[in-house]
Amino acid sequence: MPPTFYSLCRTFAITAILLPLAAQPKVGVVEVYGVRKLPKDRIVKTIEAGPGSALPRSKGEVEEKLVALDGVALAQMEAFCCEDGRVILYVGIQERGMPLFEYRPTPTEDVFLPAEVSQAYAEFTAALGRAAAAGDLAEDLTAGHSLMRNPDCRAIQERFSSFGTTYLDHYRAVLSRSADPEQRAMAAYLIGYAADKKAVIDDLQAGLRDPAPEVRLTAARALRAIAVLARDKSLGIQIRATWFVEMLNSVVLADRIEGPRTLNLMFDNLSEGTLAQIRERAIPALLEMARWTHLPHALPPYLLLGRVAGIAETEMSAEWEAGKREEMLARIEKSLLPKKK
Repeated sequence: MPPTFYSLCRTFAITAILLPLAAQPKVGVVEVYGVRKLPKDRIVKTIEAGPGSALPRSKGEVEEKLVALDGVALAQMEAFCCEDGRVILYVGIQERGMPLFEYRPTPTEDVFLPAEVSQAYAEFTAALGRAAAAGDLAEDLTAGHSLMRNPDCRAIQERFSSFGTTYLDHYRAVLSRSADPEQRAMAAYLIGYAADKKAVIDDLQAGLRDPAPEVRLTAARALRAIAVLARDKSLGIQIRATWFVEMLNSVVLADRIEGPRTLNLMFDNLSEGTLAQIRERAIPALLEMARWTHLPHALPPYLLLGRVAGIAETEMSAEWEAGKREEMLARIEKSLLPKKK
């Protein structure tokens, strides 16, 4: 089976690589997120890994130990490459009673994409793999969907556009009802090629709450492309920010990365309702992410915090470049978080 579009996106587009545990690379940094009541050092002690140590051999066993801690509802550990030649070990914690990103129920039906569509998608992922290996991943989103510069990929994507009217009902059925997450992820990608972008926004918004991270990421990318088209205000395309804000509290690292990136890229002006939602539910999450060691992951939440606090991006960027990130975050934290009594 060819690699899924989701796996290729993670490997080549956001340069996030889940390392093979058998290789036992060294840990450079441990980033713990989601803790509000538990001390972080207790989490680090439980995973038995730290700077300079080998990566834990069993992801599942470590996550089980974390969930066994009092007050922990969910846990996820993921290794990304690299910071100064060593892996970053991200440890996500969902404490009981804290804001939760809730998924929709897992679909259970045996619903599949038509053979013609599945074959074209398999050809596309193979072509995408070759393009990625050649560093040829440039894409144009102005049509409201991806059209890549690579000729092999683009030719297949143009076929996806021609499928749109014929198979739209199939895409909807698979995305909402199929028990197979790979089928749902494919449907989330393909439905973005529908001619009427307004007609599929609700389908993709539902995909943002899918229980499978590959479906959520693919739906987010499809919506981001539609948002580029929506810059033409005469089209009347509206995309809600609600579920992207909820992603900021997810225990899954991919959601944490995608949420602030998308909010910054898609929404030139955050509505008062969105700003209120972020202030109410996501400031602690954004602050911890903005302090991450890996700068490509820390910058989007840092910039988003500036927007919520009403600080000009030029000032935020200047402080970042001057190495004054922590001073700026302390200022924002003081203005956005209520004083502790």
